[in-house]
Amino acid sequence: MQVLKFGGTSVANAENIHKVVTIVQQAVQKETLIVVVSAMGGITDALLQSGVLAASGDETYKELLQVSEQRHLETVKALIPVARQSSVLSWVKQRCNEIEDICNGVFLLGELSPRTKDRIVGFGELLSSKIISERLNSISVPNAWKDARELIVTDSNFGFATVDFANTNKKIAEYFSSATGSLFMIPGFVASDAQGATTTIGRGGSDYTAAILAAATDAGVVEIWTDVSGMMTADPRLVPNAKVIPHISYQEAMELSHFGAKVIYPPTIQPVMNKNIPVWIKNTFAPADYGTLIESRAVKNGSSIRGISSINKIVLLSLEGSGMVGIPGFSKRLFEALANERINVILITQGSSEHSICVGIDEASIQEARKAVDGAFAYEIETKKVDPLVVEQDLAIVALVGDNMKSHPGTSGKMFGALGRNGVNVRAIAQGSSERNISAVIAVSDVKKAINILHEEFFETTYKQVNLFVTGVGNVGSRLLAQLTQQRNYLEEQLRLQVRVVGIANSKKMVFNEDGIDLQNWKQLLENAAPMSLQEYIDVIRSKNLRNSVFADVTANDKVAECYDQLLSKSISVVACNKVACSSSYNYYKKLKDLAREYNALFLFETNVGAGLPVIGTLNDLLRSGDKVNRIEAVLSGTLNFVFNHYNGEKTFAEVVKQAQDEGYTEPDPRLDLSGTDVMRKIMILARETGERLELEDIHNISFMPEDCMKGDVDNFYGEMTKHEEHFKKLYAEAAKAGKKLKFVAKYENGKASVGLQHIDANHDFYHLYGKDNVVLFYTNRYTEQPLVVKGAGAGAEVTASGVFADIIRTAKM
Repeated sequence: MQVLKFGGTSVANAENIHKVVTIVQQAVQKETLIVVVSAMGGITDALLQSGVLAASGDETYKELLQVSEQRHLETVKALIPVARQSSVLSWVKQRCNEIEDICNGVFLLGELSPRTKDRIVGFGELLSSKIISERLNSISVPNAWKDARELIVTDSNFGFATVDFANTNKKIAEYFSSATGSLFMIPGFVASDAQGATTTIGRGGSDYTAAILAAATDAGVVEIWTDVSGMMTADPRLVPNAKVIPHISYQEAMELSHFGAKVIYPPTIQPVMNKNIPVWIKNTFAPADYGTLIESRAVKNGSSIRGISSINKIVLLSLEGSGMVGIPGFSKRLFEALANERINVILITQGSSEHSICVGIDEASIQEARKAVDGAFAYEIETKKVDPLVVEQDLAIVALVGDNMKSHPGTSGKMFGALGRNGVNVRAIAQGSSERNISAVIAVSDVKKAINILHEEFFETTYKQVNLFVTGVGNVGSRLLAQLTQQRNYLEEQLRLQVRVVGIANSKKMVFNEDGIDLQNWKQLLENAAPMSLQEYIDVIRSKNLRNSVFADVTANDKVAECYDQLLSKSISVVACNKVACSSSYNYYKKLKDLAREYNALFLFETNVGAGLPVIGTLNDLLRSGDKVNRIEAVLSGTLNFVFNHYNGEKTFAEVVKQAQDEGYTEPDPRLDLSGTDVMRKIMILARETGERLELEDIHNISFMPEDCMKGDVDNFYGEMTKHEEHFKKLYAEAAKAGKKLKFVAKYENGKASVGLQHIDANHDFYHLYGKDNVVLFYTNRYTEQPLVVKGAGAGAEVTASGVFADIIRTAKM
C-alpha cells in the first residue's frame, strides 16, 4: 500500500491534473494506491471569503460562488469526454447548489458559525477529488471514490478538529479490508464528528489526511506531491541559493514545518513517525527530481544544520518584577492564563535570576493575551510586585534546525556572531536540551537579511556575497566599476567572493537593483534612473537591509561624508576614498571609528593618504603588533611630486599643473593640492591613526603659493600662476643651484605636524622620487635608524580605484 497526496497547485487546473493522472497511472501499476487531494488552488480561500461576505450582508458572495462553480465545470469539460460529462457535471452542480444554499442561509442569519464555516470550506476537496476520480475512470483507470468524512472521526472543535484515532483507525481498517480494487480516491482536509457534522483538521490538513490513512493501513510510504522539489534549506523566496534537503529526520522535519516551512503540514509527521513510515516530498511538475525523504534516521549532510526557517508576526510578552524571584508558580499561572484563552505559546525564555519570563505568541492573539495576563496578575501588578505586561510587536522568530547540532560545539556562537556582524539585534533566544533547534527573536524587518546571513554562514560553500553601493562614478568611480567587472571571475573562483553592485549614484541620478546592476550597461541604466537625492539614497540603502552591505564613497563631497554615521549605525561598512570625513573635526572622525566598532562594521579609508599604497594598513599593522611610531616623514602629494619632477622652467608652472590635472593626478579642485591643504589632511589622518588628537588648524603649513593665486575660481588660479611665473622659476633655480630637488614634505613628530616645500639633497630618501610617486617613512621603536619605507604611485585614477577595491575586499574578510 502506498499513499499519494497532491496539493492545491498540483490540481489547480486541467493541465496540472493531467500531470497528476500520469503520476497516478504509473504508480498504480506497482502496488495498491490511496490518492488524497486538496481543493483546487485558491478554492478554499474563495469559499471561506464567500461565507464571510454572506455573513456581513454583502451579496457579492454570489458572484464569488459563481466564479468557483464555473471553474469546476470548465475543468470537468476539459478532462472528461463529452459522452461521460453529463453525470459529472450534474454532481458538481448539485454540490455547488448546496454551497450556495448554505451561504444564502448565512446571509439571512447574518452569522457564520465555525460549524457552518467547516461545512462550506470542505466542499473544495470533495469537488476536486470527485473530478479527478471521474477523469481516471474515463481513461480506463478504475478507482473507488470514498468520502473522508465516512472514515475520519474527530471531536467537534470546528476549524481545527482533533482526530479520534481509535474510531478512525477502526473505520479505515473495516473499509479497506472489504474494499476491492487497487486505487482509492479520497478528499483531504475534511472529516466528521460523532454526530456526522463536517469538520476540518486544519489548513493544510490534506497532508494530515494522507498520514492518518497511511498509519491506519500500514502503508509503505507517503508521497506528498507539491510544486517544489522537496524541503529546502531556507525559503527560496527569501534565499535565492536555497538548496533541496534530500534527507531529513522526522524530528527535523517537524521543527522546520513548525517554524514556517510550508511544504508539509506540521501534524502530518506524528502518525507516520509512530509507524516508522517514510514520507517523500515530490514535485508534480518535476517528477524525476529526487525530492526530500523524511525518515527516522536521515543521511548526514556534512553540516550540523539541516535547515533554516522563520515565523513572522510574533509578539513577545514579558512579565517581570522583583516579586517573582524565588516564588513558585508564576510560570504556571502565566501559562494557565494563556491556555484558558486557547493561546498557543510558540517560544519560552527565562533568565536564571527568575526576575522575568518571556513568551512568544502569534500576533493575532495579542489583545486576548494582554487581558488574560493582566487579569491573572492584577493583584501583583497593583502591589508593584510585578510590572505591567510588556508587549513587543513587529517581531519574528528565526530558527536553525539540525539533529547534529548537539555534537558540534560552537553552532550558537557562529549563529549569533554572524547576526551580530550584520547588525541584526536578537531580542530573545531559546534552545531545548535536545539541541535540535536554536531560535532567535528578531525584528520582522531583519528576517530576509538574517536568513540570508545564516544560510551563507552554514550552507554556502560556493561564495560569500557582498552587496556594494558605489557613490561617485567619475574618473576613479568608473575605473572601480571596470575593475570589479574585470575581476569578477577571479573573485568567485579564487576568493569565493561575489561582489554584487546593487546601487550606483552620481550627483544627478541614482539606480538600485537588489539582484545586481549590469556593469556592462551601468552608464545607460544610471542615465535613465531616478533623480539623485542624497538622503533618499541613504534611506534606501538602510531600508534594503542587505547582508554584508558596503558603501563606497568615491566622491570629494562633504555632504556624502556627513552621512557615514547613518550607515555605520546600521552595520553597513564604509569604504571612503573621500578624505572629508577623516580630515573633518576630530570628534566626527572619532565618532565614526566608534560607530564602526559598536555596530560590527568596518570604516576603511586606505586611499585617503596614498591612493593604492598600503600606508594606513602598514601603520595599523605596526601599532597592532605593539610598535610605537615616533616620527613620520612623507611626500604625500602625487600631484605636487609630479609637478616638481616635471617643472624645470622650460614650461610654465601653470602648464605643468594643468598637465597634472589633465592626466587625473589632482583633486577635482587642484588648489587643494597646490595650497598644501590636501597634504595637511593626509598627515593629520596618519597622526590620528597613531592616536594623536589633531585638528587641521594645528598643522603648520609653509605655503609656496603666492596669495593671489588662491583667490577666486580655478580659471583665476591658472591666470595668477602665469602672472607669478618668475616666483616659481626662482624656487626652482635656488634648489637646482644647490644641487637639490624641490619636494613638498609632510612631517609628524612629538604631537606636532607640519607641511612645506623643502630642498632635498641627493642623499635623502626623497631625492629619487620620480613622476607621481609618494613615499612615507615610519620611524618607530623597531625602525630607528633605517625607517620602514612605503613607496609607489600616489596618484592616478587607476591606482586609487584599486585601493578602494582592496578595501572592499577587506570588508568581506571581517
